[in-house]
Amino acid sequence: MKCPFCSFLEDKVIDSRLSKDQTTIRRRRECLSCGKRFTTFEKIEINPPLIIKRDGRREAYKREKIELGLQKACEKRPVAIDDIEKAINTIEQELQESGEKEVDSSVIGEKIMQLLKELDDVAYIRFASVYRQFKDINEFIQELQGMVRSSRK
Repeated sequence: MKCPFCSFLEDKVIDSRLSKDQTTIRRRRECLSCGKRFTTFEKIEINPPLIIKRDGRREAYKREKIELGLQKACEKRPVAIDDIEKAINTIEQELQESGEKEVDSSVIGEKIMQLLKELDDVAYIRFASVYRQFKDINEFIQELQGMVRSSRK
């Protein structure tokens, strides 16, 4: 590991521990040249599938796009960042476990909506209004009525 202070290539690990979600290892390191300490994080590298967009294009999976969408949907809502991270990790785990090389974007969109429905109704409606591209107020009202019916059960 290259020291961020002096660029020396050797260090020693002082402490290692799992993150709260147990998907990342946090390591405290000390440079053997300058003696300064720094932290690194290690995460398992996965080979995510290609995403098939609505228009048929294929693009690489990008965690940041899901994170941005969830953050926008949950903006000014009582949803913790940890809950958003857990949702993203759940989606990524399901993608990894599926073993598919290509996944339709609608599959990911539906997973996001399912997780948002459990987290916050308003965030769910915000995301659904963009994702489902409601053409008029009637489609929006139908979605709201469906939510009201399912919450009464």
